[in-house]
Amino acid sequence: MRALNALRIGLLTHSVNPRGGVVHTLELARALHEAGHEVTVFAPARPGESMFRASPCRIALACIEGEATGLTGMVAQRIRALKRALVDVGPDRFDVLHAQDSIGGNALAELKEECAIRGFVRTVHHLDCFDDPQLDHWQRRAWQDADAVFCVSDAWTRIMRSTYGITAHTVSNGIDATRYGVRADADTHALRERFGIGGGPVVLAVGGIEERKNTSMLLEAFALLRARRPGAQLVLAGGASLLDHDDYTRRFLTRAAALGLEVGARGTPVIVTGALPDAAMPALFRLADAVSMVSLREGFGLVVLEALASGRPVVVSRIAPFTEYLDDRTCTFADPYDASSIAAALAYAIHGNSGIDFVQAVPALLRRFTWQASAARHLDLYRAWLETDQPSSGALTCPSCTS
Repeated sequence: MRALNALRIGLLTHSVNPRGGVVHTLELARALHEAGHEVTVFAPARPGESMFRASPCRIALACIEGEATGLTGMVAQRIRALKRALVDVGPDRFDVLHAQDSIGGNALAELKEECAIRGFVRTVHHLDCFDDPQLDHWQRRAWQDADAVFCVSDAWTRIMRSTYGITAHTVSNGIDATRYGVRADADTHALRERFGIGGGPVVLAVGGIEERKNTSMLLEAFALLRARRPGAQLVLAGGASLLDHDDYTRRFLTRAAALGLEVGARGTPVIVTGALPDAAMPALFRLADAVSMVSLREGFGLVVLEALASGRPVVVSRIAPFTEYLDDRTCTFADPYDASSIAAALAYAIHGNSGIDFVQAVPALLRRFTWQASAARHLDLYRAWLETDQPSSGALTCPSCTS
């Protein structure tokens, strides 16, 4: 039974796979649920797929039907799937409908245009650059047609205002610190055996091989590090993505071969794990000597908090949003465009010279970013939007229907 003043909230995400935006959706949903609200998470899925992480909230899987050609076709499929799933459930049963990405944003924009909903909220984690005009249109429509826009960092809140003229609100990300830390040590041996990870040092990067993640520059830096530490291994974990990274991956593999670095699934200098079970990630963090996140563009960077919660030093790009919530006591900064800078930062982190304060500064940082605090911020913004945008009667209304 819902508590008095509890909200009925629908959260839309683009996938059932472990990407940052999907993690954000599930953890926000859990925190909202624990605060007494009724939450449903909508996610497109093919037959047989399930959400990568269990949730106490209702998970409505939107069935993806048929085959698609190219990225544009896949995005269109997922927009249709989410829209159908919402119509089947009944969109008017929700007080707040909230899209975490462009796919959910377009499903809601279509329903709003059809007067099936009166409005929706959109979180911009980051924006991509698309050559395809349809993809670019979808990305823009997903925030342009929203009634309220949130961003997960002040950096993107500023970009939305200065570049697009949108007054957005910053919402915090969070970390469930109880998932990480020393209790994961028991599982590290099995992962070492599975992937042929030796005595190290081990550099971990999460997110696969992507241009935005700057994986090729990390490779160059790793080659410099390995020249001094021949036993070093680079572990590239994850990588489940809708975007096509094949060309970038081929260039990465060609460069690795030129550097004399074998890439494989086990026992090689560069290990590519592919997508891993969610339960394996805490142990993977714990077996790393340093975690690298030298991205060129990020919305927030949840991996940073996960690494620090695991007690592992993290090397990050000296760019926003990292510079907004991290400092020299909580990370080691590097120039993401300079392989020698990244290599030096990794060496400092591995040798224990990073200066990261795991006694006071890191715990204080982790206390700042909780999903409970994120949920409270979301609720304040939801209610502010609802108070300023209530329909004039109990019936669902929209401007185009009342003209």
